[in-house]
Amino acid sequence: MQELFYFKPDEMGIMFAVLVSIVFISVLVYTPVYMKHEENRPRYYIFYSLVYFVLIGMSFSGSLITFYLFYELMTLCSVPLVMHEQSHEAVMAGLKYLFYSLAGAYPVLLGIFFLNKHAESLRFAYGGVLSDMGADEKKLLLVILFLMLTGFSVKAGMFPMHAWLTTAHPIAPAPASAVLSGIIVKAGVFGIIRTLFYIFGADLFKGTWVQKTVLILSLITVFMGSALAYREDLIKKRLAYSTVSQVSYILFGLFITDEASVTGALMHTFSHAFIKSALFLIAGIFIIKTGFNKVSDYTGIGKKMPVTLWCFTLCSLALIGIPPTGGFLSKWYLATGAIASGIPVFRFLGPVTLLVSALLTAGYLLPVTMKGFFVAKEDAEARVVREKTGVELTLLIPVILLTALSLLIGMFPGPVEGFIQKLAALWIR
Repeated sequence: MQELFYFKPDEMGIMFAVLVSIVFISVLVYTPVYMKHEENRPRYYIFYSLVYFVLIGMSFSGSLITFYLFYELMTLCSVPLVMHEQSHEAVMAGLKYLFYSLAGAYPVLLGIFFLNKHAESLRFAYGGVLSDMGADEKKLLLVILFLMLTGFSVKAGMFPMHAWLTTAHPIAPAPASAVLSGIIVKAGVFGIIRTLFYIFGADLFKGTWVQKTVLILSLITVFMGSALAYREDLIKKRLAYSTVSQVSYILFGLFITDEASVTGALMHTFSHAFIKSALFLIAGIFIIKTGFNKVSDYTGIGKKMPVTLWCFTLCSLALIGIPPTGGFLSKWYLATGAIASGIPVFRFLGPVTLLVSALLTAGYLLPVTMKGFFVAKEDAEARVVREKTGVELTLLIPVILLTALSLLIGMFPGPVEGFIQKLAALWIR
């Protein structure tokens, strides 16, 4: 009989808990000013706190069953954050998020039922917990693995179950969007890591049809998300499409199952959490200070909000992967890991897709900076006429902190990089 609640903090859980805490505390500092004109603020803070504590419980879960319970609690507690405004659009976005999440939960639950019968234990262990099986049992096991990986990938926004993300993120308040994009989607990544490296083991996965299928889906998502972001004018929806693409960078690195690619995936988990949380907070500042929510309306905004736009610029460079930012380091590991893996087609297709996506990322982020700073004065005055007050420090401080972290993790990667490399070596041994 498997334990319903079993906790055992390990390196991966502690790393995720630290990441969650940094982002949630930073966003919490930002929230009071942003939400001061919103109704039902106490309800928002209650569910925000619940999501944080559930994520910490999920981080320290020592078995797949305990992890799954907290994973589903996280979904239920985060739905009210999406529905906060209680408009028809917000309610429908929240329901879409819930239905997609449930659709991803069922394959995972089916896998747990199967594993509970055929595995001696569902406690997490390096290299997996499954004993040797016959050829027929292995075929069935691969089907279960595929179902569980795709189930968790719904939360991570992988094609074709990504549509909830680009609906829920834009409609939620900016602080909620920041934690949804920075952390909640990473819970899907965390579930994939626990399933692939702690339950099934990388050896079972390598070279199979499951690996090829999920690699194809992840690369489709990388390109598709960037291309759709390039065409989108709504600032928060553009950032949501960007999250669809960038999180699949992480999935691609994990599915390659090379030490370097896995290191890059974990590095990108950190970098993207800091970068995208900051970008959504910056989008919130733009919206509440100008009244506009379209990228085309931010022409000349840098003349009124230079610090905010500089943070946007630095985060954009990090997301593109310009050295010496954290984004460059993680993408370097992803590309070198793909090449070193020797997997036919993907060893070259992967780096090429990442490069094309990086160019598209530059195409949908840098024009905001260029039009914001380099525009005729009279046009700037016309565009930001609705901005009446300066940007409060409690809005700027979290943005500056997260921006600094996205740069520092690339400039001084030593401690984090060394920790992640040791962890990746344990998974791929």
